[in-house]
Parts: sequence; structure tokens; C-alpha cells
Amino acid sequence: MKPTRLWCAALCCAFLLFATGAGAQERPYKDGPVTIVTSIKVVDGQFENYMDFLNTSWRRIQEEAKAAGMVLDYHVMGAQPHDPDEADLYLVVTYPNMATFDDMDKKMDPIAAKVTKMSIKQQDEASGKRTAMRTILGQQLLREIVFK
Repeated sequence: MKPTRLWCAALCCAFLLFATGAGAQERPYKDGPVTIVTSIKVVDGQFENYMDFLNTSWRRIQEEAKAAGMVLDYHVMGAQPHDPDEADLYLVVTYPNMATFDDMDKKMDPIAAKVTKMSIKQQDEASGKRTAMRTILGQQLLREIVFK
């Protein structure tokens, strides 16, 4: 082999090694906890009734899920809506990761049944009755980006 070809081959190998090493670098962050934010519009005159529900059944369910490691934290946040169609309350629940959502119903149903002492059907009916107190406007899934 001629020296020029030998240098070219060595240079190509060096570039390949450099490109492979550069592509394998770790990102400076990792996926963190997942937060679900539920936007709620409370019906006029029903704020205290809905807060009573949140402070009893909903809160106890969150505490049980937290003790089981399925929930990291939860909050109820009041808001000042700018127009009548905006949320005035947000339910914020943080979960350890996306894997927590696998078979979530199977994990949460026993907790809810234990806390409320109601069957799944009764819980569903109770949820339907809460539409007199609030309207769920939507949910947002957020994932924290944790820098290393």
C-alpha cells in the first residue's frame, strides 16, 4: 500500500471512531416525574361543596396512593380566570414516572374502594353526580426534565 492510501485509511478510521464516540455521548438531562394537571370550572354556588369532596374522598385517595408509592405529591390550586370559560381550580398530581400509568385502574381501584367504601359502579355514579358541582375542562400531562 502506498503511504498516501495508508494515511487516508488511518484518517477515515479516526473519523469513524470520533463520530461513533460523539454520537454515544449522554444527554445532560434525564426524564423525571410526570405531572397531570386537571383544569376544573366550579359551578357558581358549589365551591364549598366541591372543596369538601376534595378535602375528604379525593384527598384520602391521594394519600393512600402516595403511601403506596404511586403518587409523589398532589395539590389543589385556585386560579383567577380571565373569562367565564377558563378554569378556576387545578388539581395537580405528580407521579414518579410514565410506567406508573401502566394498569393504573388496577392499582387505583382497590385504593378508591378502600377509602370510599364504594364499588367501582358506585364510584362512577358519584363522579357523575359531581358534574352538578364542577366541569372538567381538560387535562395536561407534563414531564419534568431533570438536568444531571
